[in-house]
Amino acid sequence: MGKSAHLHWGLAPRLALRLGAEMPTEADYRLIARRLASADLFNVLAEDDLAACAARFRMFRFAKGQMLFGRGDVATHLYVIAEGQVRLAIATSEGRELSFQIAAVGDLIGEIAVLDGGLRTAEATALTPVMTYALERHAFRELWSAHPGIATAIISFLCWRLRDISDRLEAIALHPMEVRLARFLLVALGGRQAPPGRRVPLELGFTQGELAMLLGASRPKINVALGELEKAGAIGRTSDRLFCDPAKLASVAQLDDCGAAGN
Repeated sequence: MGKSAHLHWGLAPRLALRLGAEMPTEADYRLIARRLASADLFNVLAEDDLAACAARFRMFRFAKGQMLFGRGDVATHLYVIAEGQVRLAIATSEGRELSFQIAAVGDLIGEIAVLDGGLRTAEATALTPVMTYALERHAFRELWSAHPGIATAIISFLCWRLRDISDRLEAIALHPMEVRLARFLLVALGGRQAPPGRRVPLELGFTQGELAMLLGASRPKINVALGELEKAGAIGRTSDRLFCDPAKLASVAQLDDCGAAGN
């Protein structure tokens, strides 16, 4: 595929042209505003600022397997996932790909390179048919220049990102593997709760090797930790998915804290 073509409202993301950009209808704008109200960065905005942002978004659809952007691409848009799932990955020095996030409905992706004007550091590929709400970089800059509340939200968002990275590094350095894995699974569940007497199915989209890299461990240690969570009743396993008990995962995730408190 060649370089991205130029649409009437800005540069199209890579490989999106087969399906194209869509101009939202009035009903779409209302839906976009509702979706932004629960998305990182935008969820703290005042109503007027949120409406101003929603009015500048466009809709892109991607087929399964298409790339939203590749590593090294110029950042043209940030995206909020409206339908489907997107895999974010980087290549290791050995040429292997490492998935580090499966973005789902409501998730914000591609924002850092849009904010700093740098190149993409990862690639994003549609795992399913995907619809996104996309905000072009120059439109975003115009928005934060004209609306101080948006600029303040960006600063808060970046601070939150730094704190999140700090927490993850702490988890890798200090906590036992089953605790780190339990916390990772709770994040992946996104707050979903199990009906009484049942577990929540979870398709991670990661191999055990990828999980090991993400959590700073070896693959055998990940397998042992999965076994520990299974013995605790926090998960059940099949060949392609996990079945999670959020309450028991939360209990395991606090075990080290309780132990530390007793020392």
